[in-house]
Amino acid sequence: MARALVRLLPFEMAMLGLFEFAFLFALIFMMLTAGGPALLLDSDDLRRDCLVLAAMLAVTIAGTAATIGLYRPDVCLDRRRFLLSGTISALLAFPAILLVSGAYRMTLSEEHIVWLARLLAIWLPFVLLVRFAWSAVAARMPMARRVLVIGHGSRATLLRRRLATKRHGLFEPIVYDPDMDVAAFADAGQRAQGDGRDLAREGTERGMEDVLSPRFVRARRIWGIVIAEDAPEPDTHLALLDNKLRGVPVFSDLSFQEHHLGRIELDAIDANWLLFADGFQNGMMSRAFKRVFDIAIGMLLTVVTLPLMLMTAVLIKLDSRGPVFYRQERTGLHGETFTLFKFRSMALDAEVAGKPQWAQKRDPRITRVGAFMRASRIDELPQLFNVLRGEMSMIGPRPERPIFVDELAKVIPFYNHRGYVKPGLTGWAQVNYPYGASVEDAREKLAYDLYYVKNRGMLLDMVILLSTVRVILFREGAR
Repeated sequence: MARALVRLLPFEMAMLGLFEFAFLFALIFMMLTAGGPALLLDSDDLRRDCLVLAAMLAVTIAGTAATIGLYRPDVCLDRRRFLLSGTISALLAFPAILLVSGAYRMTLSEEHIVWLARLLAIWLPFVLLVRFAWSAVAARMPMARRVLVIGHGSRATLLRRRLATKRHGLFEPIVYDPDMDVAAFADAGQRAQGDGRDLAREGTERGMEDVLSPRFVRARRIWGIVIAEDAPEPDTHLALLDNKLRGVPVFSDLSFQEHHLGRIELDAIDANWLLFADGFQNGMMSRAFKRVFDIAIGMLLTVVTLPLMLMTAVLIKLDSRGPVFYRQERTGLHGETFTLFKFRSMALDAEVAGKPQWAQKRDPRITRVGAFMRASRIDELPQLFNVLRGEMSMIGPRPERPIFVDELAKVIPFYNHRGYVKPGLTGWAQVNYPYGASVEDAREKLAYDLYYVKNRGMLLDMVILLSTVRVILFREGAR
C-alpha cells in the first residue's frame, strides 16, 4: 500500500496535506474545547469526545478537499483554480460535516450550524493563504525535481514533452544528448531558471562520464536520471551505478513514466515485458471483492440518482423525438459483447446509414439536453444497470464499440489487452486524459488503461472514484 501511495500522491503534496490536516485538527479541537459544553450532548468524557469528533471532522473536510483536487500540483500552482476549487470544497464540506457531527453527539441546532460555518470560514482562508504562499515560493524558487534525461532520438524528446505537461511542474526535464548543439540543449532545459544554458555549454563540452560525475550532478541539483534508450553505453554503467548508490534515483523511461506519470509507454514494452512484469493480479478473491464493491456502490448510486434519472428522461422526451435510452453494442470482458445503456444525447438516426462515427467537439448531432448531459456525465448513469448486471464494473477501461476495437487493435499494439478486465463506468484513463476521438487519442488512453490493468486494486479504485467527482464538477474532457 505504501508503494501505491507514493505512486498516486507526490511527496510534496503529501507533506502539504499533512500540514493542513494537522492545522485543521488542532483548530477543530480548540473550537470544540471552547464551545464543547454548549455544542456536545451529555458526555462522560468531554475531552475524548472532542478528540474523536475533531478527527472525524478533519478527515471529512480534508477528504472533500482532496476529492475536489486541492492536492493536485496544477491546482496548487494556479491561483484562479485553487480559489475556485477551495470555494467548492468548502461548499461541499458543509453538508458533509453537518451530517458527521450530527451523527456523533452534537446537537442539531442553529448554534451548531453557525459553529460549523465559522469553522469553514477560518479553514478556507488558511488553505488559500497556504496555496498563495506555495505558488509565490514556486515562482521565485523552482521546486520542481530536475531530471537528467539521457538518450538519443524520439524517446528522449517525447519524454521531455510529457514532463513539460505531466505532473504540472513537479519535474524539470534536462536532456543530455551529445549530438545536440548548445542551443538545443538549453531549450531542452529551458525551465532551468538561469543555469540551463550553462548546463548546455558544459554538457556539450564534457563527455557522458563528466556529466554523470557526482560533482556535476550535485552542482546542478539533479534529482534523478532517466535513461531514454534501450540500453546505456557500457562505459556509463559504472557512473550510473555510482549515482544510484549515492542516492540519486536512476530509472528507465518506462519505469519512470509508470511510477511518476501513471502510464505505461507503449513504445518501450514488448510481449516479454508483459509476461515477466510484476502486477497484473487477477485472482478469484480480488474479483469477488471487486464484484461486491461494484454491487454496493452501484446500488447506492442508483438509489441516490434515481430522481435525477427520472427528471432527465422527461427532459429528453420534451426536447426531441425518439426513445429515452440509447442501446449500443460494446466490447466487454475477454472480447465478449454486451448491450450498453445510455441516455440518448443525440438526434434520432444520428449515424448516417448506421456507419459508426467518433463524437467531435460541437457535434451537430447532439441535442440541447444532450449537450448538458454529456458535459455533466448524466448520460452515463444508465450504465449503473450494466454494472449491477455484471457486464461492467464501476472502475475499468472505457467500453468501446466492436468495430472500433477491431480497427484500433490493427494499428495499436496490445490494444486487446485492456479487455482482460471488465470495462468501467469510469477509469484511470478517463480521469487522466480528455475525451479522445482519434487513433492517437486511443493510443494515449491505452497507456493509462494498461497502467490500470497492471496496478489495479482497491486503493487505486477509490482514487479513481474520488477523482471522477472532480472531473464531473469541472467538466474535464467532456464532449
